Amino acid sequence: MDECCAVVDLRQYTLHPGQRDTLIEVFDDHFVEGQEAAGMHIVGQFRDLDDPDRFVWIRGFADLPTRAEALNAFYYGPVWREHAATANKTMIDSDNALLLEPLHLGPAYPRLDSPRPPRGTTEVPGSIVAGAVYHRGSPDDGFVEFFTDHVVPVLIATGAEPVATFETLVAENNFPALPLRDEVVLAWFARFDDEAAYDEHRRRLAASEVWQRQVLPELVCRSVSPAQELRLRPTARSQLR
Repeated sequence: MDECCAVVDLRQYTLHPGQRDTLIEVFDDHFVEGQEAAGMHIVGQFRDLDDPDRFVWIRGFADLPTRAEALNAFYYGPVWREHAATANKTMIDSDNALLLEPLHLGPAYPRLDSPRPPRGTTEVPGSIVAGAVYHRGSPDDGFVEFFTDHVVPVLIATGAEPVATFETLVAENNFPALPLRDEVVLAWFARFDDEAAYDEHRRRLAASEVWQRQVLPELVCRSVSPAQELRLRPTARSQLR
């Protein structure tokens, strides 16, 4: 397992209308390097293409003790102290956060030494990072095996090979100043070169008899609430892009 990613936060922020670009500017200009200097790995940050007031991002940690140390260092450190007011003014809710661990990280998943566009980069890539969050009943529900054996083959066949798959890390939140959702999930993400590639995947998925007649009904039965579908545009400095 890559040393950067044994523990992962998936965070989704609901923002005041029209404030997402303000948050992204602060994030890309200051919070990427600020957090990584404190011991985190900022894997990706995204605009939700289906919600203009949602910002989604992923960060990784070597392990749980490193998570506590890194979050304390950053949120009580100079970078956050200087820019917190600007960031917080953009947010309605920042508590939609999940503590995860990787099940699979593909070759396209950013590592610690993966290149990142430099500060000042403004060109937004045309790629899409998409996936889903499935809400499960318990950690021992057999969902991982079902996903690996039945869901992943259909995703690959329809052009959506997962870049990363995560499940809930069942552990106490060791930085309670940032709340976490108390639920069990499986989340996956795939990368598409552009919207046309994503749309083609969705078309092929809708036309798949295996998906429609076997896999999707079983997914619904195994889930305790509807899946969250994600369609994300990387920011100019996102590593996952």
